[in-house]
Amino acid sequence: MDKWHPGYFGKVGMRHFHLLKNRYHCPTVNIDKLWAMLPSETYEAAKEAGEESDKAPVLDVTKKGIFKVLGKGELPKLPLIVKAKYFTKLAEKKIKLAGGACLLTA
Repeated sequence: MDKWHPGYFGKVGMRHFHLLKNRYHCPTVNIDKLWAMLPSETYEAAKEAGEESDKAPVLDVTKKGIFKVLGKGELPKLPLIVKAKYFTKLAEKKIKLAGGACLLTA
């Protein structure tokens, strides 16, 4: 019997009863992959229009099955409107620096 052994008393084992993993499901994408999710014609048209154009392409990543946008990588200096459920602070900062906007969806 090990009742004098350190760690004998206290909780051991499962802490979360009836764990449902789908509640924590949150697919992510980095900002360097955002333009790759759009057709190449859209990128070429945005590049020709330049930064001064008042129209920007809209990318809804939730329709592609992605919920969160992370801030790894660099964006070209082209405006892009991104719709997602969650944005990290760094991703939001980089998208706005490139001239785009971040829209939250439900």
